[in-house]
Amino acid sequence: MARKKEIDKQRILDAAYKLAVRGGIESLTARNIAKAVNCSTQPIYLEFENMQDLRNQVLARISDELKSNTLQQNFTGEPLIDLDLSYLYFAKEHVDLFRAMFVDGKFGNQMIVDTLMGLEIEKFKQQFDAEQYSDERLKHIIVANWIAATGLATLLINKMANFTQAQMISVLKAQIHDAMLNDRLTNVEENPLFAADTDASLEERLG
Repeated sequence: MARKKEIDKQRILDAAYKLAVRGGIESLTARNIAKAVNCSTQPIYLEFENMQDLRNQVLARISDELKSNTLQQNFTGEPLIDLDLSYLYFAKEHVDLFRAMFVDGKFGNQMIVDTLMGLEIEKFKQQFDAEQYSDERLKHIIVANWIAATGLATLLINKMANFTQAQMISVLKAQIHDAMLNDRLTNVEENPLFAADTDASLEERLG
C-alpha cells in the first residue's frame, strides 16, 4: 500500500495564498512557504513544476477571491461605485499585495487585469444603460474609471491623502460622469494602457 503524502498540494497552496495575502507576492519563496508548512522545500518542487507554476496557481486563487468576494461588497447600492470602493478598501487592507499587483507590476498583471475589466463592465451594465455605447467606447469609460480608482488607491496606501468614503464617492461619480460624456481615451488602442505585458508596471503604462 502506497504511503500517504504528509504534505499535499492543497496544503502548500493554502499556505502560499495566506503568505501572499499577508506579505505580498514577493513573500512567495520556496523557503518562506516551506517554513509556513513546516516542511522542507522538497514537497514544493514535487507538487509544482517550478515556483512560477506555484505563483500562477496562487494568483488564480487570488483572482477568484477578488471576483467572487473581495470586490463584491455593498456600500451604496450602486454597483460600479461599490466595486470601486471595494477595490480601494482592498488596497488599504492589503498594501503589499496591492502594490505588487497594481503599482509595481511585479506579478500577474494580465490575469488580474482581465478579472477587473470583466467585473467593471459587468457592474457598469448593472448601473447604467450600456446599450448606447459601443464596445470600444465602453472600454474607454471603464479604463478611465480604473485610472481614477487606482490613483485614489495609490494616494491612500502611500499616506499622501486620507479621504472619507463620501469624498471618494464624490470623486468617482464625477469621473464616471465625465467619462460617459467625454471620450478622452480615443487613442487607447494605438497606445494600450493594459496590454499583455506582464513586465510593465501601471506607473510605466500611464507614464
